[in-house]
Amino acid sequence: MSANPAPTAASIALRAESPLAYLGLGVLLGMIFLKSEVASWFRIQEMFRFQSIHMYGVIGGAVLVGAAGVALLKWSGARTVRGEPIQFPDAAERRPGVRHFGGGTCFGLGWGLLGACPGPIYALLGSGQSVMVVALASALAGAWVYGLLRPRLPH
Repeated sequence: MSANPAPTAASIALRAESPLAYLGLGVLLGMIFLKSEVASWFRIQEMFRFQSIHMYGVIGGAVLVGAAGVALLKWSGARTVRGEPIQFPDAAERRPGVRHFGGGTCFGLGWGLLGACPGPIYALLGSGQSVMVVALASALAGAWVYGLLRPRLPH
């Protein structure tokens, strides 16, 4: 007999590589977006009109947490769930270029025209904001166009 018991359906479904784990994290993140009003059209408009510091505080906090997380990963020599070392790009690969400015411009224009961040589209749909169907269709169309143009774009 082997020392390790046979995996159950529950243990397989909750592994880090499982789509159910990502779905669960996505639902949790969507709930956080909605409760913190980060997905609110009004909060986003306040940010673009420089009427409130709420969104800038959230974005600034996210940058600080992200920077601390990357520093911790580098310092600890952390590995992926598969045991592979996490590799970070060197300074030359991190230097911003045309692809970053072009992508940022497209993202910003879409965000400004839509009036909502594309990140929480599913959370907004789930909260009953049916107008976000247009946002989802536009995001899918944009991804499809990118797939067509990708061979011709600078990467």
